[in-house]
Amino acid sequence: MKIIAFGGSNSQQSINKRLAAYAASLFENAEVEVLDLNDYAMPLFSVDVEKEIGQHEIAKVFLSKIGEADILVISMAENNGNYSVAFKNVFDWSSRIVKDIFQHKPMLLLATSPGGRGGASVLGIAQNLFPRYGGEIKGSFSLPSFNTNFDLEQNKISNPELDQELKNIIKSSF
Repeated sequence: MKIIAFGGSNSQQSINKRLAAYAASLFENAEVEVLDLNDYAMPLFSVDVEKEIGQHEIAKVFLSKIGEADILVISMAENNGNYSVAFKNVFDWSSRIVKDIFQHKPMLLLATSPGGRGGASVLGIAQNLFPRYGGEIKGSFSLPSFNTNFDLEQNKISNPELDQELKNIIKSSF
């Protein structure tokens, strides 16, 4: 079983990438590949740019990575209550190649933030939108107050109740 995981942020210190990597590590007998959105940087999408250069090759590479997955683990970063520009740009370029960019792969959808809502706004947006783009969301989880509830040295959720909640979601949904 192959898991493709990524955080929906281009931050070098992405807390969502850390959460996605941790969650992916909880699956038994899985090969995990953690993507970095910085590897998928493209010009800001517009129909004018698309008309000039056509389908972007980097978007094709991103879609092929999604195609390799048996399970997707995606943790959405929240910027002003919505997706990060880095994620939205990859999403926009990819959706112009194939509408169902998530290719009907089972998905664990996550979000975290330093705040107490844990990215709840962007998680709600993604839960509503991703199924229209081939996202088969099997479970979702929000980690509030990342800096309090995640141990950066051990790369794992430090709050035992929240850690167990995530483990239960994975066990019951996949």
